[in-house]
Amino acid sequence: MKQITQNLRSGQLKIDEVPAPLLKEQGILVRNRASLVSAGTERMMMELAKKSLVGKARERPDLVRKVLEKLRRDGFLATLQTVREKLDREAPMGYSACGEVVAVGARAREFQPGQLVACAGAGHANHAEVNYIPRLLATRVPEGVSAEAAAYTTVGTIALQGVRNADVRFGETAVVLGLGLIGQLTVQILKASGCRVVGLDLSPQRVELAAQHGADLALVPGGEQTTSEVMSFTRGRGADAVLITAATESNAPVEQAAELARDRARVVMVGVTGMDLPRRDYFQKELTFIVSRSYGPGRYDNDYEEAGHDYPVGHVRWTENRNMEAFLDLVAGGGVRPEVLTTHRFPIERATDAMQLILEGSEPHLGVVLTYPEPSTDGAAQPSRIELPTNVGKGKGQVGVSFIGAGGFSRATHLPNLRGVSKGAARGVCDADGLAARAAADKFGFSFCTSQPDKVLSDDQTDLVILTTPHSKHSEAICKIVAAGKVAFVEKPLAISMEQLQDVVAAVDEHQGQVMVGFNRRFSPLALELKQFLAGRGPLMMQYRCNAGPLPPDHWISDPAEGGRIIGEACHFFDLFGFLTDAPPVQVTAAAPGTGSVDDALVTVTYEDGSVGTLAYTSQGSSAAGKERLEVFAGGSTAVLEEYRQMWLYPRGGKSTRRKLMQPDKGHAAELAAVVNAVAAGERLPISFQSLVDTTLVSFAAVDAMGHGQPVVIDRMRPGIADSARG
Repeated sequence: MKQITQNLRSGQLKIDEVPAPLLKEQGILVRNRASLVSAGTERMMMELAKKSLVGKARERPDLVRKVLEKLRRDGFLATLQTVREKLDREAPMGYSACGEVVAVGARAREFQPGQLVACAGAGHANHAEVNYIPRLLATRVPEGVSAEAAAYTTVGTIALQGVRNADVRFGETAVVLGLGLIGQLTVQILKASGCRVVGLDLSPQRVELAAQHGADLALVPGGEQTTSEVMSFTRGRGADAVLITAATESNAPVEQAAELARDRARVVMVGVTGMDLPRRDYFQKELTFIVSRSYGPGRYDNDYEEAGHDYPVGHVRWTENRNMEAFLDLVAGGGVRPEVLTTHRFPIERATDAMQLILEGSEPHLGVVLTYPEPSTDGAAQPSRIELPTNVGKGKGQVGVSFIGAGGFSRATHLPNLRGVSKGAARGVCDADGLAARAAADKFGFSFCTSQPDKVLSDDQTDLVILTTPHSKHSEAICKIVAAGKVAFVEKPLAISMEQLQDVVAAVDEHQGQVMVGFNRRFSPLALELKQFLAGRGPLMMQYRCNAGPLPPDHWISDPAEGGRIIGEACHFFDLFGFLTDAPPVQVTAAAPGTGSVDDALVTVTYEDGSVGTLAYTSQGSSAAGKERLEVFAGGSTAVLEEYRQMWLYPRGGKSTRRKLMQPDKGHAAELAAVVNAVAAGERLPISFQSLVDTTLVSFAAVDAMGHGQPVVIDRMRPGIADSARG
């Protein structure tokens, strides 16, 4: 399917052929009929992308702070790689569209195929032939409303939320500063609400348009004369509310708003302007200043937007989705007429022309609409697998490697690392987001891209599948990969519950499958040297500190359905304990601090050879203290490993040594090479399946021990685990 994208580094726009997105259970697939190009928001996005790195930094100081923190923690080269990866992406364009439902997820049964729906949301309501839309970012279009008019719904809902924040009542006067798309729709909504409306804009054409469609008084601002006319229109009182819908770096709109407002009025910022409020003016009138947040309650809440968990109507009457419904009701009743704002229409094949028109301003424009072709009469669906020009197949002795999951970790780590593995042949990239799959496949030279995992599993030249999906999806995907006769290399964890682990072990047993988990730290050059140093020194006393730091509440790992960070990340360190001891785990004890956090634990693991490993995993520490540190004591010797960048070895009765690398090396590249080379040679994978299961059981035992306050014996967890996991 066709989709318009922009490169975040260069700002280059292009129309790509990408796989149609994957349907998820909490949403729908929609074939676009029309999408609206936002002359304000999308122009700003394009202008930002075209700026230099310094220009981007000036626009986004919040991201600069994150870069500086990573630089301090991980060093220059690692930070440079991360910044390059973040910028070297193809970003989707668009956030307001209308189309026909073509498929419905299990948790979105309020929709039916064939319905016309309005769609919202950056990253979802894209300028693309087919989009995946979460259920609460779509709403049915009333009878009689055209697809073009409904394509304005997102922008109209932003305007409607601004009006709600202004809290204007019938008969009150509202001033709208800025008569672009959102300003024009704000004028129409206010008029339909029974308000007296004043519209101001520097463009005479837009002033005239507003006068034709709702503004009782429309003016080009002209200093004191404008203030005098507005005051006269409001019978000398001033406006009850001023809505700023302009887009400018100037502070003039907030200053003018204070002049035009009455005593104790409301000023609502809907657009983007300077916000240096003149205190004296706002203080003397005791004005209320509100920044309106996009479409309404639910915006930026992943639990609402992505997971589809609605707010009860008795508690939140006007949510993002219900605002969309209300806007469409206004359109259906004739109170709002978005179609009168359309100045240009372009077919999707000419989408870059539409973007250039907005970016360059080569001619007057307001509503720019993209149109889409009718569905194929032969019933052909949008392709879910796209063959790329690099499709040359794998060479003799090579391993065909495909990816399921093309998120940030894959793009920053495994995908570039595969280039350095001579035995690895890049086959396919799969991601639920077809654009992400296409961009990764293009950048790293893969043969095909797809949004459907079964297209990878049915590829006869794929031998090894690397899985980097959310943790809750690992076990089911592993079972399908080994059933298809492929080798599974899954990023940790192997599973997040005992039931999932039993499913994986049973699948491996049934299909004699091979599975590897991304426990990369044991492949670090310093970890390998550490193991050699400790060899023969007797039982080990190991103390690991992981100062992991807090996660945002809406981070996907914070979702309880993903198993938590002890199972999802602490398993790394349990694997390293097992690697250094070469002994099976026996018992796990654990305790959590009284903070109520599920991301903090002190875990002690005892091993069959008498070794003991203690992990302090915390989200409470200062980032200035560094993240990872391991101390090992054995046979009169001591070793200290810091951030996988430097290590101190203190042998008994010998001279201490220090090893330091140019940058941290946690073993990702060596791990991938070892897996590919093992598959190519027909040898066992670098980590035994029994070790993978043992590490997973330790992580389960840690969570169980925290919950019950009692030690957990690993052997008591083993019943029900198939023979393949027992060695």
